[in-house]
Amino acid sequence: MPLDSRIWGKGAGLGKDAQGVEHTHPLVCHLLDTAAVAEAVWDELLTEHQRGIVVAALRVTDGQARALAAFWAGLHDIGKIRVPFQLHKNGPNRGDSGKTPRAHELRAEPGYAFGAEAERDGQSHEAAAHWWLAGIFEEIGYPSSRRRPQSQLSHAVAQLLGGHGGRMHPVVHEKDSRCPLARHPGLGAGNWEEQRRVHFDEVRRVVGATSVPQGRMTPEAAVVLTGVVTLSDWLASAEEGIRARLREAGWAGTPEDLDAYWQVARAAAPGLLRQTDLLGTGFARPPAPVPGAESGLLASMARQLPDLVAEQGPGMVVVTAAPSEERTEAILRAAAVLGHAANARGLFYALPTGSAADTHMAQVNEFAERALTGPWRSLLLHSSSRLKPAEAAAGWARAQMGDEISAEPGEEWVASANSWLNSHHRALLAALGTGTVDELLQAVLPVKFNVMRLFALSSKVIVVDEAHARGAWGHQLMLRFLEWAAVLRIPVVLAATAADRSVDAMLAAYRRGAGRGGEPVEQPRRLPAWSFADAGSGKAHLPRQPAGSGRDSTLSITVVDGTPYAEIRAALEPMVAAGEGRAAVYRPTPTEAVRTFRRLREDLPGADVVLIHEQMRNKDRWQRLAACRRGFAAEGGVRGPSVLVTTPMLEHVRGLHVDLVVSGPAPLANLLARASQSAGDRSRLVVLRADAASDLDDPALVRRTDMLLGAGRVIAVPGDLTASLDEVYADESVDRLGWNAARELRQLDNRRVVRERRASGTARWLAVPGPRELDGDLGLLSRDHSGLDLGLLSSVLGEELAHVVCLYPGKDSAGASPRFLEFGVPEEMLDLGTGKKKRPKPGQLVPHLIPVPKRVAETVEGDANEVWRSVAALKNVLRLNMKEESGEWVHFSSEYRFCMTEDGLMIDQLP
Repeated sequence: MPLDSRIWGKGAGLGKDAQGVEHTHPLVCHLLDTAAVAEAVWDELLTEHQRGIVVAALRVTDGQARALAAFWAGLHDIGKIRVPFQLHKNGPNRGDSGKTPRAHELRAEPGYAFGAEAERDGQSHEAAAHWWLAGIFEEIGYPSSRRRPQSQLSHAVAQLLGGHGGRMHPVVHEKDSRCPLARHPGLGAGNWEEQRRVHFDEVRRVVGATSVPQGRMTPEAAVVLTGVVTLSDWLASAEEGIRARLREAGWAGTPEDLDAYWQVARAAAPGLLRQTDLLGTGFARPPAPVPGAESGLLASMARQLPDLVAEQGPGMVVVTAAPSEERTEAILRAAAVLGHAANARGLFYALPTGSAADTHMAQVNEFAERALTGPWRSLLLHSSSRLKPAEAAAGWARAQMGDEISAEPGEEWVASANSWLNSHHRALLAALGTGTVDELLQAVLPVKFNVMRLFALSSKVIVVDEAHARGAWGHQLMLRFLEWAAVLRIPVVLAATAADRSVDAMLAAYRRGAGRGGEPVEQPRRLPAWSFADAGSGKAHLPRQPAGSGRDSTLSITVVDGTPYAEIRAALEPMVAAGEGRAAVYRPTPTEAVRTFRRLREDLPGADVVLIHEQMRNKDRWQRLAACRRGFAAEGGVRGPSVLVTTPMLEHVRGLHVDLVVSGPAPLANLLARASQSAGDRSRLVVLRADAASDLDDPALVRRTDMLLGAGRVIAVPGDLTASLDEVYADESVDRLGWNAARELRQLDNRRVVRERRASGTARWLAVPGPRELDGDLGLLSRDHSGLDLGLLSSVLGEELAHVVCLYPGKDSAGASPRFLEFGVPEEMLDLGTGKKKRPKPGQLVPHLIPVPKRVAETVEGDANEVWRSVAALKNVLRLNMKEESGEWVHFSSEYRFCMTEDGLMIDQLP
């Protein structure tokens, strides 16, 4: 039977001919497009190690593996040869008044006959591919098994291809794969079955994938091949490219036609891949250290790590040291060594919070300038950064280096905001990413395209700064991620303030993933310290540890009991009176930070008071942080007393050096993170006992920290850090209390234990199986938990954020009443473009966006119209139409009052 070119694969966005008939792209052409792109991805994007994973698993040559990958990618949409898809009412039509589907003519032909139940079959085309291909692969000789189909290659390849839409489907057992039509009549019999076979055979013939692999689908090979197939489909589906490859009316799809089209597809594929900004990035050879130029941690790692990696191959480096710029420099140098050894194509730097990622991006980009070769795209990746590329490299770096951001910075970022990479599922593919650890952990949660996250990370070096800062759920998910990282041979650098059992567990998880489940290994407790586990064998290496900084440093902590503002002012007044010094004041919420800032500005006229918090416009926050990084630099860039008022968003920032830190109650680990910004041999931290703790802090740890500190304490850095952190959790703390106080603390402890166990249990329940637990069933990577909803996922990943943009009324020169991004600034009129769809340019909005909790933003009614929603970069942008009230710009939702001021957005809950 000849191939029927009327079977369509792509139709939307391809335009119409002169008679008004919608263009279609034959399915076979889309299959060949995808196969051709897969060849380009194999040749130009995959690392040598990724290709080696597939070759070893399938037990074929590199050339055969390349052909098989292209062949399988070309089969991904074969499930579209089914009745409901071809006759779908939203498919391409013939241009008549009834908008009859172009494929409607198939209905009248006897060979394409079908019953009513076929049209009602709700199986997706992805699942249909899985069900049908499992049997056909067995027919052509792929290893198979009637008893355990999930453990054999024929089923594994079919399951992988069925997952190209982002979710793997459950196992198809032998009775179903032999006759899938019995369960899913939508597949269609007669010509429908014949056309699936003809398309299958023609794609195989054209691509040249005649070899029959006799290997098996390992978990790591499944990740790489899923990435190749899915990425190839994304690129081959670009409407602009399809329009350039459309065939003329009457194109028959004969073998000669297909051979000719294959050359067209192959010629176009490299260009499609080059447009993604994914090619050409690598790691330069790290420079040899200058003898005697460094001491302590940097020197120890520079002397020993390159040799270890050269001997053992890439793996995981664990660094335990107090937060500092030296530690950051050490872990980045380790990443450079690992990246060069692994021939990695980029780096992802993960931090506990989005704010920490914002502030680290400049240093990561500076590192990339030294360590990476070739072109690279840098993205900011976290849940509060929905316009990820728009907040990335060029604009952020310029904000750090210049005195201020220019009047219209958004225009410089439009290209990035609208780039191919600006997608929730594609962004991790970028060569350089700075973001939150959640971006990693979603790779081991059953969310859509989680396997693509593993694929994106499998060619990079991963740095996790403050690896144990996300609580019990984050710890459990991190253990699972590290198992997968080891199996995929992903180089990892972990950094933590001190070594404890959680750090030991992370080291063990990586070693377990590398096949080393034997003797336990502990991270050295003395600080600073580092260790290395190679990914090849999982063996742990404990090198000669650094001798430390060579000088004593102490942290002097004072706990005060007065009213918070009075104590803040009292702590700052000596510094102001002396006419010099720098201080950081941490407040629990943006609202409290604004109030404190305003009062200090009035009460301490001799001081330069600066405010930074998360509910500022992007450009205001960036400008102020850039100024602080210069003014609060180690060498001292400011004159006179300076005070930075902020929130916990900045506790993981590096590069700010102050003489005094003032903070409300918090767990000791958080207080130490904030205190690490203080400079000198005797750092000072003042804790406000009467202040409110953050809602995110555990009450039991806050109480235990308060007991530990008493009226004050001096901690040697780094010598006492580990012991002090251990003391917070010590059972003896309860024994020293009176009966009532002990009872209260035990209740708080019990609640903490319950929360942690619940979080750990939820994380274990949610997480995908480890690579050695899959047992061949890729469907477990997307298992559908009953009870899994967005609320539960949000409780694990942390509160989701949205962006709001404040719009102000005004009039233009024509007398119309447009909205403005800044009141009284005509140049900031909201540009909604032309034509029917009035939607703003994402780049124009970037400087004016304000992150807020999504639960708060969702109370706003009539925010952004549906046209905005059709732009991926604007999906989570809500607009607040502000009105003037008593001299303030306000907006009311059903539950909150929003007030925009020069100091940022104030959000108050309505009574």
